[in-house]
Parts: sequence; C-alpha cells; structure tokens
Amino acid sequence: MFLKTFGWSLVITVLALATALIYGSWSAVAITLILGVLEISLSFDNAVVNARILERMSPFWQKMFLTVGIVIAVFGMRVLFPLLIVAVTAHLSPVESIQLALEKGPIDEPGTYAYLLHEAHPQIAAFGGMFLLMIFLDFMFEDRDILWLRWLERPLHFIGRLPMVNVVVALALLALFGVTSGDHQAIVLVSGIAGLVTYFLVTGLGGLFDVGDPDDDGNSFESADEMDAEAGRIVTKRRLGHVAGRAAFLLFLYLEVIDASFSFDGVIGAFAITADPIIIALGLGLIGAMFVRSLTVFFVRQGTLDEFEYLDHGAHWAIGALAVILLVTITTEVNEVVTGLIGVVFILAAFISSIVRNRRKADHPAPSEPATLSR
Repeated sequence: MFLKTFGWSLVITVLALATALIYGSWSAVAITLILGVLEISLSFDNAVVNARILERMSPFWQKMFLTVGIVIAVFGMRVLFPLLIVAVTAHLSPVESIQLALEKGPIDEPGTYAYLLHEAHPQIAAFGGMFLLMIFLDFMFEDRDILWLRWLERPLHFIGRLPMVNVVVALALLALFGVTSGDHQAIVLVSGIAGLVTYFLVTGLGGLFDVGDPDDDGNSFESADEMDAEAGRIVTKRRLGHVAGRAAFLLFLYLEVIDASFSFDGVIGAFAITADPIIIALGLGLIGAMFVRSLTVFFVRQGTLDEFEYLDHGAHWAIGALAVILLVTITTEVNEVVTGLIGVVFILAAFISSIVRNRRKADHPAPSEPATLSR
C-alpha cells in the first residue's frame, strides 16, 4: 500500500535530486531537499482538506486531480505564477521575466526577480489569506455534531447563526489589515476582495450544480437495520466518489484554487532560501507537490478522515492560522518555520485527540438507540 501510494513520489524525488546534482552541486541537492520538506510541512493540512473533497469525486476526476492537477500545481503555481506576478508588477514581457529569473539575483537587491516577487507579496498574501480565511470561517460557523476544541468551537457555532457573519468577519479583518498596510492599502483591499469574490464564485457555482452532499435528503426509516444499511451505503458512496460531470469539474477548480492559496507562502518563502528558480521548481514543485498529492490519495484510500474524526478540525484550524499569518505578513515578516510548524502542530494534536477519542469509544461503546419509525 505504501509503495503503491508513494512510489511515484519517491521516484520523482530521486530524479529531482539527481537533476539538482547535475544542475548545481551537492549544496543544490541539500537546498532542493529542504524546500521539499518545507512544502510538505506547509501543505500537510492542504492534503487533509483535499482528501475530504477528493473522496466525493468520481474515479475519473480523482485521476484528473492527480495528473492534470499535478501539472498545474508544479508548473502553473510553482513556476509560471511567480513569473506572471513579476511580469505584471514590473511591466515586463514574459521573456524578460524568465531572463530575470535565470539571473538568480538576491532577494535584497532591488530589481532582481526575487526582490520584485517579494515586493508583490502584499497583494498575494491578501488574496490567498482571504480565500483561506473563508474556508476556515465557513467550517467553524457551520453547526456540526462533532466538536474538537469545544471551548472555542461552540461559541463560533453560536455566532454562526447570524446571517452573513462569515462575510462580516472577513471584511472586518481585511479592513483592519488593509488600513495598517501603509502604501499598499489600495492593492491589499482590492486583492483581498478578489480573494473573496473568487471563493464565492467557486463555491456558488458548486451549489448551483449540486456539488454539496446529496445524501442528506431527510429520509425516515422503518427499522434500525434499514437505517444502518443506508448509513453504510452513504459511507461507501463517499469513499468511492459519486460526484461527476460539471459538479466534479467545479470541485476540481476549487481544489486547484485551494492549492494555489496554500502555495503562496511557500513560493515567497523559498526565495529566502535560494533565488534559483530551477531549484525552487525541483524542491517545491516536484518533490513537495507530489508528496502532497500522495498524502491526499493515502488519506482517501485509507479512510483516514472517517477513522480520525478530528483531523478535519485540525486541518481547518491550521488553515485559519495560515490565513491570519498571510495577512500579518503584509506588514510583518514571519519565519517560514513558524508557518510550517503551526500547521503540523494542529494536525498532530488533532490526530492524537482522535486516537484518544477512538479508544474511549472502544472502551465505552454508546448504547444503541431505536430508529425513529416513519408514520
């Protein structure tokens, strides 16, 4: 199972490190490996969120995410996107942007590729931060049976009863970070609103094409056996994937936007380690993105999110922390190690809490309740 899921990632890692050695030296190999580990640590919570969405998709669209999606993740977000940002902000042609990137200038030297990309960080952080913040708020304001950090999640669920409270909170935070961003106020506000619009556009179209869970139709049952059978059917259906067509395509787009939002901090932070775009593409793109995809597949095939019920919560708390960090970095530098560790800590804590919960359930099984009979 391990080799089947992570085999390609391991092979590509070896090829990427070999390419780094041929391209540069053993120091290039070490930097490539460091960038790969950085990307995996920053995106572990991304894999959890991806898995929850991917398990709802048909096998065809799951393969699309793991093939076409990886091309978009590697070359689109880790290579082409930074080039596009620099080209637009510095008013360069694509060819000039590529030439500037290959010069490998340091991040603290004005006019270099790394410097220009770092200067574009406020609008990148505002867009990604607001998109991820909406994912976090929608999850936390939603009423749910299972709670993890009850002292925090119960008040959030209560507040979530207010209409449009997620938008109010998001706009309030955007205004706060916007007015404190100095000369970047206008671009931060516009980019943040663009992030909100993108989120509502993707999720709104998803609702239009019934991307939501179709299994909750308010059925009543004649007996407990019938209810158990239906519950088993729903679980199996979710694991096999049941969303196809336009709905699956929109979920695919949603996954790509989430991946893009998660990659912003990694791409910007990578230039603090190296200004070489080739090494960054090998480390962040090939090694990091491939392992994130493999982790996503592993979670889906193993039913990890159903077995460890707090992982969803841990991932979304990590998303919320990353969203706030992105907004903070508009005006204040935050070390990438801190960003990565916060996500790992939330996921690890949620995993341990899930194990404790499962053991308690095994030691003290809940008494079975009679099914509600329909009239």
